[in-house]
Amino acid sequence: MKNFNNKLIVITGAGSGMGRAYAIEFAKLGARLALNDYDGKGLAETVELVRKSNTTELYTATFDVADRDAMEGFAADVKAKLGNAHVIINNAGVSGAGKPVWATPLAAIERVMGINFYGVVHGTQAFLPQLIANGEGAVVNVSSIFGLIGPPNNSDYSAAKFAVRGFTEALMVELHDSPISVHLVHPGGIATNIANVPQHQAFSDKYLSTPPEKIVRHVIRGIRRGTPKIVYGKDSFKTWLGSNLVPLRLLNKLIWWDMRDVIDRSDYPLQPSPSQPTSTINERNAG
Repeated sequence: MKNFNNKLIVITGAGSGMGRAYAIEFAKLGARLALNDYDGKGLAETVELVRKSNTTELYTATFDVADRDAMEGFAADVKAKLGNAHVIINNAGVSGAGKPVWATPLAAIERVMGINFYGVVHGTQAFLPQLIANGEGAVVNVSSIFGLIGPPNNSDYSAAKFAVRGFTEALMVELHDSPISVHLVHPGGIATNIANVPQHQAFSDKYLSTPPEKIVRHVIRGIRRGTPKIVYGKDSFKTWLGSNLVPLRLLNKLIWWDMRDVIDRSDYPLQPSPSQPTSTINERNAG
């Protein structure tokens, strides 16, 4: 798709961050909007900002994208009120527990998978029939650079984002000869509030700096050009390069070295402390 004027764009997680930026940027292009978020207050603030950019026609709904019935109800309401969608942007997501595998409760993993992965599945399956009925459209699924590598203390988050990657790449093949384009987005360090909790503050301060509107404009260009994989944001290029070219054993050491100062070492009883005698590599890894 190249022209978004009067097209209907569905955006999940539109109450803040990238989702809000998508809403504002598409409104500027004359699109009609159907917006979702779990946070009703944030969603209302997005609507206010959209209204300042454009008096576009829009519909909003507050619900958890992990709820399949709610997503299907949203799709039905959108169709009834605004017609068939042209673009679905499955953007909604939450951060993980910020703990290593052995310290991450199963409930935390299930929560992250429910929103970050199944939310994408639900949005895709609920709205894809509308795109097909229109005879044109785009599916935009948001993964992460943590869907390219597996960083420490992110097993729950990374698992969900790798799942989004696999799901979306398979969908690309299934729709390769159709008028529906499929786009997989791997954001780098985007300055959103997804990691705005105490256990992630050091990570947020170090890595999250790219403004949301920058990646959103880049993604919109990618949709227009039919770019299947969109990697953008702080540290995204080096992460993509490392995931494709660096042997995994070395890549794991490089990831640990880069992230060693944002990890709570008290969760790592098997990691030697800096004062303990150990190998040169382990001394470096222990910081």
